[in-house]
Amino acid sequence: MRAARLPHVESEILRILRTLSGLFVLVSAPALAQSVEAELQCRLTRTDYVYDCTIRLARGGRPLSGAQVTMDADMPSMPMKHSVKPVKAKPGPKPGEYEAQLDLEMLGEWAVKLRLASPVKDQLILHYDFDETGARPVIRPGKPLRK
Repeated sequence: MRAARLPHVESEILRILRTLSGLFVLVSAPALAQSVEAELQCRLTRTDYVYDCTIRLARGGRPLSGAQVTMDADMPSMPMKHSVKPVKAKPGPKPGEYEAQLDLEMLGEWAVKLRLASPVKDQLILHYDFDETGARPVIRPGKPLRK
């Protein structure tokens, strides 16, 4: 026995699917285009391994102000052994800037985690090399630098 085809039902289902797929594109495209970019500048204080850091956040090429930013760090070469407890960043002097003090346990490469809340919720992990002069992004061959 063969099921009867109902062309009007099939066409209605196709119309609904097309509408839903169009909505998905409209909703997801701006979200992807509006990813948060971060830049970190840190300078060593007079205390060993303590850095004053400025975090610059942007979204869609514009400074991201009003965010709640928490920063912590882990040493990728020694996971779970060297980690820094989270600190809340304060708004800086310019739009999209935030300031926090990072108290590390030693020099070397650290994965700095930025957790953002309100107006966007996101987490960024930035790999930086900390030394006596400050901090620089770690650049590995073949991997693009994520700001």
